[in-house]
Amino acid sequence: MQGNRVLAQDDEGEVVIKSTPAKKDAVFGANSSIVYNVELQNTFNSKQTGTLGYRVLTLADKEVTQRSVNVSIGKKGSKNVTLRIPEQSAGFYKVQFMVNFPEYDDTVRRVFGVDPTQIRSENSKPADFDSFWAKTLEDLSKVEANFKVTELPDSSRDNRRVYAIEMRSLDNITVRGWMTIPETKNNRKKFPVLLGLPGYQVDLKPMFGSDEDLAIVVLNVRGQGNSKDRIRTLRDDYIFTGLEDKKRYVMRGAIMDCVRMVDFIFSRDELDHDNIMVSGGSMGGFLSIATASLDHRIKLCSAQNPILCDVKALPGKVVWPLRDFNRYIRRNRGLTMEKLLDNLSYFDTKNFATNIKCPTLMGIGLLDHLAPPDNEYTAFNNLMVKKHMILFPDLGHEVALYYKEYEGRWMRDTFALF
Repeated sequence: MQGNRVLAQDDEGEVVIKSTPAKKDAVFGANSSIVYNVELQNTFNSKQTGTLGYRVLTLADKEVTQRSVNVSIGKKGSKNVTLRIPEQSAGFYKVQFMVNFPEYDDTVRRVFGVDPTQIRSENSKPADFDSFWAKTLEDLSKVEANFKVTELPDSSRDNRRVYAIEMRSLDNITVRGWMTIPETKNNRKKFPVLLGLPGYQVDLKPMFGSDEDLAIVVLNVRGQGNSKDRIRTLRDDYIFTGLEDKKRYVMRGAIMDCVRMVDFIFSRDELDHDNIMVSGGSMGGFLSIATASLDHRIKLCSAQNPILCDVKALPGKVVWPLRDFNRYIRRNRGLTMEKLLDNLSYFDTKNFATNIKCPTLMGIGLLDHLAPPDNEYTAFNNLMVKKHMILFPDLGHEVALYYKEYEGRWMRDTFALF
């Protein structure tokens, strides 16, 4: 965060704060102090005397503790200070590191975790959650898929052939996607599949790459990209479309679109039906977990920053999608936030997680303002399979390149692609 500067007559500068947690991933154990090493760099031409402090809050901005210490830094000098924050209960916390000097003040904001594997939601899964989705899958099975595949030779590159996919999904809605397959002279070759699912209002295009032994299939779910035949909304309206009735909510159909794409993969002789990984970020992470939960033909699941985790615990922590939910409620008399969140419980990522049967990889940014880390852990901790979490302490609603590199190695090892 940019600091506030009061300039001396002939001096201009700042005090740069660099905070480093004693634990690399900023996650500390239970019954232990939370330790940060703070380096202060004084760029003024004069000595600076003031305070360095910290303030700890819950992710809902309730203050937990604070403290400050006096510091003095010589001109153009630096100082290292070790701050020990009292032990906290399991969860994630915001921490603000603040410097206050006569000529400069600034605040750096970070998040740390304490024993996150112990985080559990206070909100239970609806009693009829499984039967609701069993009925939804039954409804999908009654719709003829009518797969249509068209090769687009003019779009080929990287020695990959490109195909446009079109199919019918729940409610007889047409959805589309793309498939790229490496060129091969082996007519019996079967390619493992990476199934990529879209983020919020993202228009996925054909995906290429240097992998010579992997097919890449991507899907634009209903209302997104080139699948807007019957559902066309403003960007901010998509998240609540039909949410007054869980059977009409847009995400019910979007999840079935993903299952239908797995049906497509199984319809193709050139694809390896035993080796399918589903992957996506944000809404795509949510769709990945939901798909792997409902369709056990998926062999690996990878979800980055999945949204809609522990939805009833989102109010007070995030602006989106609550802002848009409130706007929707104002449009519909008689509709309440309680009713919306009750319906949304049937689409809660943590509730899908309990039914996943395949190994699962998750990655989250601790500064995420859309998918708070403690909400994310309610889903991760509900996974009863082999699982791995990768944390990025300095990132928000994103993951670093390292995640994709790890995901690629994990997939190739599992699918025996050497």
